[in-house]
Amino acid sequence: MASTPASLLKPTVTHWGAYSARVAGGQIAALEPFAADPDPSPIGPGMVQAIADPLRIPRPMIRQGWLKHGPRRDHNARGSEPFVSVPWDEALDIAARELTRIKTAYGNAAIYAGSYGWASAGRFHHAQGTLRRFLNLFGGHAYSKNTYSAGAAEVIVPRVMGEFWGLTSQLTTWDVIAEHTQLFVAFGGFALKNAQVHGGGFGRHVAKESQRKLMERGVRVVTIGAVRDDTGAVTNAEWLAPRPNTDVALMMGLAHTLVSENLHDRGFLASHCVGWEKFEPYLMGTRDGTPKSADWAAAITGIPATTIAALARAMARQRTMISISWSLQRADHGEQTYWMAITLAAMLGQIGLPGGGIGFAYAGANGIGASGARLAPPSLPIPANPIKAYIPVARIADMLEHPGESFAYDGESLAYPDARMVYWCGGNPFHHHQDLGRLVRAWQRPETVIVHEAWWNANARHADIVFPVTTTLERNDITGTAQDTYGLAMHQAIAPVGEARNDFAIFSGLAHRLGFGERYTEGRDEMGWLTHLYGRWRERAQSLGIALPSFETFWQQGHVELPDRGAGTIFLKDFRADPVAHRLSTPSGKIEIFSDAIDGFGYDDCPGHATWFQPVEWLGAAKARQYPLHMISNQPRTRLHSQYDNGGYAQSSKIQGREPVWLNPADAAPRGISSGDVVRLSNDRGACLAGAVVTDAIRPGVIQLATGAWFSSAPRTGAEHGGNDLPFCVHGNPNVLTRDAGTSRLAQGSSAQTCLVEVEKWVGELPDVAAMKPPVVRDRM
Repeated sequence: MASTPASLLKPTVTHWGAYSARVAGGQIAALEPFAADPDPSPIGPGMVQAIADPLRIPRPMIRQGWLKHGPRRDHNARGSEPFVSVPWDEALDIAARELTRIKTAYGNAAIYAGSYGWASAGRFHHAQGTLRRFLNLFGGHAYSKNTYSAGAAEVIVPRVMGEFWGLTSQLTTWDVIAEHTQLFVAFGGFALKNAQVHGGGFGRHVAKESQRKLMERGVRVVTIGAVRDDTGAVTNAEWLAPRPNTDVALMMGLAHTLVSENLHDRGFLASHCVGWEKFEPYLMGTRDGTPKSADWAAAITGIPATTIAALARAMARQRTMISISWSLQRADHGEQTYWMAITLAAMLGQIGLPGGGIGFAYAGANGIGASGARLAPPSLPIPANPIKAYIPVARIADMLEHPGESFAYDGESLAYPDARMVYWCGGNPFHHHQDLGRLVRAWQRPETVIVHEAWWNANARHADIVFPVTTTLERNDITGTAQDTYGLAMHQAIAPVGEARNDFAIFSGLAHRLGFGERYTEGRDEMGWLTHLYGRWRERAQSLGIALPSFETFWQQGHVELPDRGAGTIFLKDFRADPVAHRLSTPSGKIEIFSDAIDGFGYDDCPGHATWFQPVEWLGAAKARQYPLHMISNQPRTRLHSQYDNGGYAQSSKIQGREPVWLNPADAAPRGISSGDVVRLSNDRGACLAGAVVTDAIRPGVIQLATGAWFSSAPRTGAEHGGNDLPFCVHGNPNVLTRDAGTSRLAQGSSAQTCLVEVEKWVGELPDVAAMKPPVVRDRM
């Protein structure tokens, strides 16, 4: 077969890897994997179908009611009204006037720019960065802290061990684990579907080959979670399936066994930790009369006490690496999972040894556990934000519903900003956020919502002003990550679809209208900025003894290969060797099994040491009699979050146009459900439809429905829908069912994984999935 002409191949990068776009007749014909990638993601080729599909937003749009009546609060029209097509200059003029009005009337703190989401992999066209640069130069904005992915861990880990993301970048690398680890215990598993992606993109997927090396070296792998496939590429892994949200109890049963049999490392606890003497009485039950023994844990988790005790002995006897997934802390009292995992690792005394200790979310992203060059290109610089008002990211609905009210967070008493305007650029809150029925109601509260979006997803449909943006394939950029060995060029492959513009161009247009255009652009266009950012990266590389080619050479080649500077990394090796000279960033400089700071906050839902709390919803709760199935809403296999749900790969996984839901045969049979049936999931927060997959790869009593199906609401008016006003997503978005409540007053993270539901076979006529059709659009009169 003749090779594709080089002139028709354009290098590009996504969060799920690098590709070459094959262009024919000005259109994307295919995405071909980067030659150096041993395990390319199938998400990429599925992008082709979505690039110019009918859901692309062709030109600027303004919601009809907003255009006619002006900005208003509580009018319950967002998400239901037609849109009006508006020329670019008029749309930019209107948006600039509205930004000025909000600032003048209410101050900059009334502009909320959460814009949480991954958007483009490029470092220049990073949507959140372009937005924050713009608004900070405009005088600032209210903002969000932390992530939906790891919100509880991001707050508890700094209190116990050190800054979360800094520690995550220093984890023991896969090569060390393969060589030295004897027992790998993965709480929450280490699924390959998650390792398809990494923020900023990359040249090589390494998780599969790294996990296979564990098998080849004879490492014993035990994965703990409700889904068997979370064992990744380790086909001989042992699978323990406790009741969801009971991992803290399981860890305590392991810890109790260590102490009871004198298998814990008292020397390490004394030299490298503080607070063991305060936690031990709780663990052993001398304080509250309840020993957290293997028998106690067995009654809670459903894992036999003999299995728990045997695993504890093996962990003490062998070089053991504990991995704990992000998903486990997205639950009621999610902080406790990470605190107890760190405590358990400290008790084993292997932290800082080759192949031992703890790691946060191995395979949670491609770069976690990878080595790499430890050198990434810089992003668009962001000036300081003069506004200090913020919220934990998962408290958006609370902010919109309760402006000015106080809330507790990480030892502080804060107040919710009064968000009169929401400006969203990148990401989709109608994917990430919980209890979408509540969010839809709260989303009516701002006077104006401005959104940058390429497609008519729920975020765009619930906006007042919509600016159509280009996709990765319609603009130029550069990228790379510290955990990869490639710097990557991203060439514009096709002309913008319709009248789409990139975010930088949109904000440049607004900034010029508002009087700070030159400060925003610094006199540079797209290629000017890429040349500048590459130059800064080249200088940084040179300071590390790494020679990078000129920008022109790099751009022509499409990539540059970098030396692997991270191989052989051992997490907290220096701290183990000398905890005084290499103290941690905690108040004591050591691992805080007991935290005086947290204890001083006086939180009854997060005391001074790791504690078992019964979740508000779990299979041991009274509520399970009404809703007897625990729903796991994990990351999807066929897309990143909700990105490209309209793409070919995601669409190929649908069942009768609905998102697949996994059920165990023991739960499906009594309900008369077979694979391929459409089923209805419901609880007292909402309902959704999904397509059944009956499999023994999930624990009985648990169902799994991935996040990311585009929210497609239908009215619930008939008896078959429950006869109430709760949201009914006909497409399969699990967040119509999940709880919108913080993990605790400490972190206020997402608790989506604490969710009980019932499932029944759908027998009615199947509703259309309106999310896969554009809304009504009218021309400007």
